[in-house]
Amino acid sequence: MIQEKDSLLFQIGFNKIDTHQVALLTSTDFEFYHDEHGITETKSAFIKSISGIGELPFKTWRTLVEGTMEVFPLYQDNSQVLYGAIQNGIHDFYQKKEGEAARKTNTAKFTHLWVIENGDWKLKRVLSYDHQIPQENGKK
Repeated sequence: MIQEKDSLLFQIGFNKIDTHQVALLTSTDFEFYHDEHGITETKSAFIKSISGIGELPFKTWRTLVEGTMEVFPLYQDNSQVLYGAIQNGIHDFYQKKEGEAARKTNTAKFTHLWVIENGDWKLKRVLSYDHQIPQENGKK
């Protein structure tokens, strides 16, 4: 289930800049903590940031590094009721300017807190950290 939600969030929401999909997947009480860009404190600010990707002078996208995703269920009532999950993984980000080859811009770790709200899985908290620029790009 979480892998499917991750795919919808990134393959559709982020990579295709589908803010409607992002809105469907995020909690009204959403927060995003990024080690380089700071805190995004609201769902609306997050959706606006996704929308802004379309204004960049290049195409950007994210891929999940195969084999890195872990999911840990969260229960309440002495392990009787599932209420959410913690998702960890590593993802790569790419950019492609018109007329140029695509290049990997960074790799980062992430932790997502997914919760069940009214029967639907919603992304409530995001931690994005340990961003590393590939050696071939000359940094880190």
